[in-house]
Amino acid sequence: MVKFVWDENKRLANIRRHGLDFIEIPSLFESYVFTIEDDRFDYGETRYFSLGLLSGRVIAVSYTESNEEIRIISARRANKNEQKKYYNEIAD
Repeated sequence: MVKFVWDENKRLANIRRHGLDFIEIPSLFESYVFTIEDDRFDYGETRYFSLGLLSGRVIAVSYTESNEEIRIISARRANKNEQKKYYNEIAD
């Protein structure tokens, strides 16, 4: 079973900035999620970017994976282009 982890200070900052609590994110991965590797920058680690539904809204999540752990970096409501991408992917 995959364990979800995060930095508590980042979690609190994410709540203030985006109104999303990392505690809610594991349920996003229980249904269809569109995921790509985030290779826009050299982060020093492999990062992933996923789009999925949470309470009827498309949410964008950045995270890393290691040893059966998903470390959440950020979560926010998807922008219009990301929402369109998600719905196009699930339609295929």
